[in-house]
Amino acid sequence: MHILTLLIKNKDRWWALPLILPIVLLPLLSYANTYTQIAGGVAVLYYLPLAFLLALMMFFGLAALPGIILALFYRYYDTIGLFETVASIIHFVIPLLISWGGYRVFAPRRNMVPYGDVRLMSQRIFWQVFCPATLFLVLFQFAVYLGIYHSRESMAGINPMSIRTLINYQALLVSGLTGVPFSYLLIRLIRHPRYINGLIAQIRAQIDKKVSVLEFILWAAILGSLFSLLMIPINESSSIFGTNYTLSLLMPVMLWGSMRFGYRLISLIWTPVLVVSIHYFFRYIPLSPVYDIQLAITSSSYLVFSFVVIYMAMLATRQRDITQRARRLAFLDPVLHMPNLRALTRTLTRFPWSALCLLRIPELEVLGRNYGVLLRIQYKQQLAAWINGSLEANERVYQLPGHDLAIRLNTESHQSRIEGLDEHIKGFRFVWDGMPLQPQVGISYCYVRSPVNHLFLLLGELSVIADLSLSTNHPESLQQRGAVNLQRSLKDKVDMMNRLQRALEQNEFALMVQPVMGIRGDHYHEVLLRMPDEKGGLLSPDRFLPVAQEFGLSSRVDLWVLERTLQFLAEHREKLPGKRFAINLAPSTVCRGQFPLEVSRLLKKYAVEAWQLIFEITESSHFCNAEMAMQTVKQLQIMGARIAIDDFGTGYASYARLKSVDADILKIDGSFIRNIVDNSLDYQIVASICHLARMKKMLVVAEYVESEEIRSAASALGIDYLQGYLIGKPKPMESLIETQASEDA
Repeated sequence: MHILTLLIKNKDRWWALPLILPIVLLPLLSYANTYTQIAGGVAVLYYLPLAFLLALMMFFGLAALPGIILALFYRYYDTIGLFETVASIIHFVIPLLISWGGYRVFAPRRNMVPYGDVRLMSQRIFWQVFCPATLFLVLFQFAVYLGIYHSRESMAGINPMSIRTLINYQALLVSGLTGVPFSYLLIRLIRHPRYINGLIAQIRAQIDKKVSVLEFILWAAILGSLFSLLMIPINESSSIFGTNYTLSLLMPVMLWGSMRFGYRLISLIWTPVLVVSIHYFFRYIPLSPVYDIQLAITSSSYLVFSFVVIYMAMLATRQRDITQRARRLAFLDPVLHMPNLRALTRTLTRFPWSALCLLRIPELEVLGRNYGVLLRIQYKQQLAAWINGSLEANERVYQLPGHDLAIRLNTESHQSRIEGLDEHIKGFRFVWDGMPLQPQVGISYCYVRSPVNHLFLLLGELSVIADLSLSTNHPESLQQRGAVNLQRSLKDKVDMMNRLQRALEQNEFALMVQPVMGIRGDHYHEVLLRMPDEKGGLLSPDRFLPVAQEFGLSSRVDLWVLERTLQFLAEHREKLPGKRFAINLAPSTVCRGQFPLEVSRLLKKYAVEAWQLIFEITESSHFCNAEMAMQTVKQLQIMGARIAIDDFGTGYASYARLKSVDADILKIDGSFIRNIVDNSLDYQIVASICHLARMKKMLVVAEYVESEEIRSAASALGIDYLQGYLIGKPKPMESLIETQASEDA
């Protein structure tokens, strides 16, 4: 017992398995050798000892040499004497050392990789098949020529280039091609018997997933039938299926198995089939005057068939591995190496009920802009690892685009678990370049049932609820917050976006104008945009412009208004000479560097002067990107257009911002003007704005002038322009032509 324990502990030492295995297995494996008489001599059809000893060298390295030498000495000494035994040992050792050494040099880190990797096939064919077979045969012929092998001269023949030599060479090649992997697997199983479990798992993994039990039984039945026909002794009444023609029929059957069952299983089946077929070759190759040629052709078939079957099995297995790996990568985010949205969709279909959580970290957007995208990547990775540590086995964190993450939880006690998850996330600390960061995380969740057909819409709803969670600092449930109303709101937004798109493409907008009257007698009109609704009415801008801003359509809408206004001026140049229009610009339009170039192009296209345009911008739009907005305003002013600050007084720190504003006109928000008569505070605010505007040499416009009292008060304050229902209500732009015609008459 003590000796067995010692052997198991030191099984790779030269005096353990490397010494025992060749002594025990070499005589047994030699029964697979096949010889035949040909032209007064002996030819070899299959020779396994060389392949087995080479497999020992590949497995144990130089530690296998003592056992190899001892096994060869034990095998040959009693039959051929000491001199030929020593020569035989040298004959074996030289090809083994060169082949093993060459393979270790040219594949240093892959010498222990299991067989079946097509990327190593060229190296292994050269160093484990071609090189040892060639060296072994050349040394054998040379030894016979020198008279060293008296007992085996009949195997060499008189002419080294004879058919007998060709058959011997092909036998060494086919035995190396099939015998080395088979012997390597045998040694591995003996060294570690539990490897049988891994081998079975590998066989199952390599079989095509579409293979059914019926297909395997059918394949095995065909293979067994052909092999049985091949093994029937040939006689005068034998059909063509009792000859080596049946051997050729094995080829397509084995190719079928190679493509469907993978390398592991096919190599285990093909090697015994091949060895038995070669061993009983006399049952399907009859004696004839061209017996030696038949043997040479059949021997080449053994070699070609083995190579094609093994190579195709490797290719098919590798192709399936690549396909499976590609499928796995399709469910993995390539940057964060986390399961993606597709993986979440697949997982939700596997469970009848799930709790779906969405984590929103909006501060990641700002941190990513300041510190780089690597911060966002590492934050998400570390947060996901922190959360996964508290989840159950079949629960995961999933990567979502932007700054969101998703979590799938089991439904058992999910509400209490989400509360605990919220506390766990709040305990997460992220350190970037020595600086601790703790962005706020909003959590929303809902209860879903498989299949989830509208996952993208559901995630959008959870995203809105997650924004609410950021304000409440508590996980929010989608069901409790009214999913129906939220869905209706999202649907209305999408419908409005589609209507905006259609209105832009089909020119369905309507342009209205409202007069802005100057106290000195001059005037201009503000262009107001309306969109037709489904009932034939007109929608006010506050219904659709926020949606346009949210979906990035504001700039297109502004350009549409600008071009239609210039087109109207160009078409009615004679009837409306010197007409001026004020056009409102969205924040995204003012912050576009290309906008002044587009204005210049349209002015040239319609031959309109720039002084006929007044661009109204709000405080928020002017400061969405301060530097870009200032450049846009300055370029428009250089062109000759005027700039008006709209809704002044409602923005944050309006007075402080006005110091840096270089505009021409200041429009006081109507919320101050409408109460200027009744509220002394509003009166003082308007008075101070007018005073500040005069210091900046800016003209002042008062909105919402709806009574004579308001007009009188505004005039008393020195306001330059008045706008409101008292001055004129919005009307279609085309009505200006009729109004001008009536005035001229």
